[in-house]
Amino acid sequence: MTPLERELTAIIRQDGPLTIERYMALCLGHPEHGYYMSRDPFGRGGDFTTAPEVSQIFGELIGIWCISTWQMMGTPGEVRLVEIGPGRGTLMADLLRASKVMPGFAESITVHLVETSPTLKAAQARTLERSGIDIAWHGHLDEIPPGPVLIVANEFLDALPVRQLQLTETGWHERMVGLASDGESLQIGLSADPLPAALVPDWAAGADVGAIAELCPARDAYCRAIAERLATAPGAGLFIDYGHSISGTGDTVQAVRKHRSVDILHQPGNSDLTAHVDFQRAARMFTAAGLNVYGPITQSRFLAGMGLAERLDILTKRGDARRRMSLRSAAQRLVAGNQMGQLFKVLVATHPDVPEPAPFAQMAEAAK
Repeated sequence: MTPLERELTAIIRQDGPLTIERYMALCLGHPEHGYYMSRDPFGRGGDFTTAPEVSQIFGELIGIWCISTWQMMGTPGEVRLVEIGPGRGTLMADLLRASKVMPGFAESITVHLVETSPTLKAAQARTLERSGIDIAWHGHLDEIPPGPVLIVANEFLDALPVRQLQLTETGWHERMVGLASDGESLQIGLSADPLPAALVPDWAAGADVGAIAELCPARDAYCRAIAERLATAPGAGLFIDYGHSISGTGDTVQAVRKHRSVDILHQPGNSDLTAHVDFQRAARMFTAAGLNVYGPITQSRFLAGMGLAERLDILTKRGDARRRMSLRSAAQRLVAGNQMGQLFKVLVATHPDVPEPAPFAQMAEAAK
């Protein structure tokens, strides 16, 4: 039993079963035993690898996107460059290095990282120390000073806890984490009483018995906060994550430990928990706030549109055969349909006055 599992067991004995949402929130964010609070989970020595850790090209192309969007905004002299959930700081480091090609951009930005993990804050500080740019850390988006803003969030929205509802013959019930008959081990069950119909999303109508619908109040809250920020000042948000383009039913909560899928009840606090992002819902929330929304498109299309092939060609001319092979393999992992290229989606939301950003403007022109 992990320390968190012992605590969860005690909570359930005292207060009854936990919703999936609360279980995920405690597993990931418990102040002492939460997964993200006390470890660096990235890379070969961790539990999973994100795109910035796969290839420097990923962060560099995000840097090019930021430059291009800044130009679309009219090159304001002061811009908040924000990353939400910045991992080790690898993406931001590559972004800042790539952005040096554009005179004026580095002088215009202030860098703001939204992070709650003390361990990851320390890792970000080490990674970004050589950038020569002052970094400000915040616990939430609303702490960032007002003004024009560029927001980047890569594999952040998937880490926010979800509610799970399951349809039975008696209606929709909340999925819960309780105790098995031995009184010790955790197991998943259903709430005794069906939920009010008003809590069930419209897109779940007509589902078959056994279907699971996921809701993410925390993700909704973040989307609202981002929408409010982008609606009040020139700016844009870039969101990259794995998920589905159309709202629908399905159990997408998953756990990973040591780069392998495990049961979501496996070693609470020691395993990463995520759920697929509902990009259609996020897009609707941004649109409802008056923002312009582009995508979602696949990560493969986005990176290709931002010049992945051209950047790869430049890098491979500089290295030996082993280096070239490594660069090509990493780039392929980013765009291959059976790896990150198709499952990962890209969504952009902008202030109404910001013109269509890259690569969407180029794709629209090519389609004419």
